[in-house]
Order: sequence, then C-alpha cells, then structure tokens
Amino acid sequence: MFGMLAVLVYLLAMGIPIYLLYRFHSQAWYWHSLAVLAAIALGFFPIPFELQKPEFDLLFGFVFIMLMIWGAGGLILFRTHHHTPHHERHA
Repeated sequence: MFGMLAVLVYLLAMGIPIYLLYRFHSQAWYWHSLAVLAAIALGFFPIPFELQKPEFDLLFGFVFIMLMIWGAGGLILFRTHHHTPHHERHA
C-alpha cells in the first residue's frame, strides 16, 4: 500500500506544476529561478532524526519535485514578450 501511495504522491508532484505551466504559462523568470534555488537549498538541508519517517520523506520529496519541475519547466518554456507596433498588428 505504501508503494502505491508513493507513486501517486510523486505523480501528483509532477502533474501539478505541469498543469500550472500549461494553464497559466511561464511567469517571470525570477520566480522560476527562485523555485529552482529553493528546491536545491531544500535538498541540502539535513533532516532531523525525529523527522526521518516515510511520511516526511513523501512530503519532502513532493515539495522538492514540485518546485524543481515548476522552476525548470518555467525557465525552459520562458518566452520574452515581443511587442509589435500598433500599425503592424492591424495592417
């Protein structure tokens, strides 16, 4: 049962940021960079002995994967806004 729960949690951790990128597109590059840096910093924090349980591992992994996919996906899909002059759009 725990193995199936882990698969579902990690699929959800990948699905949520992919849906957010699809629905709302890439945001400003600095938000995605901050998400990647937060995920990397989260990966370097030592886990206290009291919290070394499977439930905390799932939560920790969920947050790490979600931040990393949303951050990296937003940076990969980031497009600069090219503004065309008004007369070229309506000509």
